[in-house]
Formats: sequence, C-alpha cells, structure tokens
Amino acid sequence: MSLDFYTIDDFEIEDKTVLVRVDINSPVDPNTGLLLDDTRIKLHAGTIKELSDKGAKTVVLAHQSRPGKKDFTTLEQHAEALSNILNHEVRYVDDIFGSNARNAISLMQKGDVLLLENVRFYSEEILKREPELQAETHMVQKLAPLADYFINDAFAAAHRSQASLVGFAFKVPSGAGRVMEKELKALYNAVNNVKKPCVYVLGGVKVDDSIMVMENTLENGSADYVLTTGLVANIFLLGAGIDIGSYNSEFVKKKGYWGYVKKAEELLKKFDGKIKIPVDLALFIDEKRVECDVSQLPNEPIYDIGTETIKQYAEIIRSAETLFANGPAGVFEMEDFNIGTEDLLNAIASSPGFSIIGGGHLAAAANQMGLSGISHISSGGGASINLLAGEKLPVVEVLREVASRDAHPTS
Repeated sequence: MSLDFYTIDDFEIEDKTVLVRVDINSPVDPNTGLLLDDTRIKLHAGTIKELSDKGAKTVVLAHQSRPGKKDFTTLEQHAEALSNILNHEVRYVDDIFGSNARNAISLMQKGDVLLLENVRFYSEEILKREPELQAETHMVQKLAPLADYFINDAFAAAHRSQASLVGFAFKVPSGAGRVMEKELKALYNAVNNVKKPCVYVLGGVKVDDSIMVMENTLENGSADYVLTTGLVANIFLLGAGIDIGSYNSEFVKKKGYWGYVKKAEELLKKFDGKIKIPVDLALFIDEKRVECDVSQLPNEPIYDIGTETIKQYAEIIRSAETLFANGPAGVFEMEDFNIGTEDLLNAIASSPGFSIIGGGHLAAAANQMGLSGISHISSGGGASINLLAGEKLPVVEVLREVASRDAHPTS
C-alpha cells in the first residue's frame, strides 16, 4: 500500500546531518527519578541505528512528560540507556537549540549520535498551532539550517501539532522513520480492509477518545459491536440508568467526564444492541475483589469487569474477523483486578481475526504477557485511536504535503 510520503529509503544520508524526532517518553520513578522502563527507547533504537550505520550524523529530538508532572525531567538517562542498547556512544547535551547544541551538531562526524535536551523544556513546543506557524518557532529556525534531512519516527505523538513534530518539514526535506512507517502501514491496511464482523473493545480512562471512535465507527458501519470496559463502561452504565454508586459517580465527575453520560445515553439508544455494557463488575471491598451484578452494586470502588461479562465479551471477540482494542478493563496493576484485562487480551490473541492493540497501558499489559497471537501492538494509544476514529493526524498530513511538494527529496 502506498503511504504517499517519503521514508529513509528515499534519502542519501551518508555524511549528512539528519534530525530525527522520536518518542522515548518513558516511565520514571517519582521518588528516585530513575527510568523504570526502556521499551520505547528500544523501539526507536532500530531507526537511530540504521541512520548511524548508513553514515548519518544523527541528531535526536525527543520529549519526556510535560511541565507540572513529576516525571518531567532531562533526557540524560535516556541517552545512557540508548547508548547501552545501541552499543554505541550517544552524546547528550543539556541544550535544545542554543549555542551549545548548535556547536555540538557542527562538530559531529559520520555515524555520530547526539541527543538534545527534552524539547518540552522549551515553552513554544507546548503551544498548539497550525503546522505552518510551528515552522516559524525559534527551535525550527535555529536547527533547520544545520540539517540536511528530517526524519519523523514519533508515531505515538503523531496526533499532536507541535513545533518539533510538524515544523521542520516546511524547512528541510522530510520523511518517516521505521516505527512511523510500520505503524501506518499496519493501521491503514486494517482500516481500509475491515473484515466483518468488526469488534472494538474500548476501556481505560480516556473516555472522550473512546466515544469519538465509537460514534464514528458505528455511524459509518465499520464497527459491528463495541465492548465497553474501564471508566468508559462506567459512563455507559450511567447512560443506561444504572446506579454505580456515589463513589464511582464522583470519580467520573472528578475526571471531567460527567457531560458524556448524556452522550452515552443517546448512543445506546441510537445503536441499540451494538454497544455492550458489563452485566457484572469487580469491586474493591475490604482489600479484596468482590464481584456483583450491576443491578445490585454497593457504593464501593469499581476496579474491573466481572466474570460473566468477561465470558460474554470473549464469545463476541472470538467470533470477530477484525478486532481493535484500546485501554485496560480495570486496575490491571493490582493482581486481583487484572483478570478482565488479561482474559480479554487472551481472547483477542486466540481469535482467528486480525487484531490491533492500541498503545499505552493495554499494549504494556499485552507485552508483559508475551502474547503471540495479536497481529499488531501499536506504540501509540492516542495516535492509533485518533486514526481509527477517522481523524487526520497532523504529522502524517504534513509528511504527505511535503512529499507532494518535493518531487526530488535527495536534491
């Protein structure tokens, strides 16, 4: 399938300076500040290694968390981890586009890899603006003249129109890295070749994203059934008129999702029988898992879907030809409440249909379980769910625009 944009294969990169944007945003221990997981670093290491092996001077741009969060920190540890994974020195500079960064770039030799500081330390990176405007930011204006090419490999952030993600494409010949290329091939192929029945399993706490996907896919007929879990299920239980208790209702309000209850009610009526809600739930009572029918819920925290719901959902999953899943079914970090998430993932893995798991927590759970039957595990939850919902991804649109504009990328 043609993706209508350039990749690494379209550029002659030997002895050229290549800016590569990756997404190595990683879990950090809030107490020690140490990296807890290097999965995303390993994921992008392949693209970085290929560029280095082909003789490029590879300048890596990346972010870690966002301002105000406990894990908003420098990329020094990321450079160390990347060096170990590549078995190749990755120099780190605590500067983004100042004289220290620009001087470090100018001194690079063939095969060198340099990681610049967390791009979100720069305030303009957080601003949401049209891609053309992002090209005029100080970061792009200062770094673009030093680069021969720009490679965007940050699929997990492809739904964001930020300076380091979309700005450089207007100044430097640009293309997709291997992670971006692989993700888009898999997702577009699935979206454009949906086999029926098609089932969406939507959970986790990002209710707005799930409802957007649900509405679009049911409206256009691509989804036959939507199975709700997690906080998404709680919203739809409320929409169905079921009392989930004041504790759980307050949690919905605290998250800012109470306004979606009315929307859930409307969708349940409009797509009668297609949106499935739990028939039983697992609650956290006296430090234990206690399962209750939804008609008899006590005022206790809901932490997972129940056994009967798992059974009903698994039956629908195993009959599907196409499966998309995003978000865990409950508080899967706790042993007693990972049953729903793990059982549904096992059902997806054992289904003969084509299956895609969105990024984030569900992808982490699937990887931890070592499942082999899932067709594609995405690195980006937000990006993949936006794409599946029919939304345009700013990064992809810019790459396409560049390809249609620049007939000769290597010139």
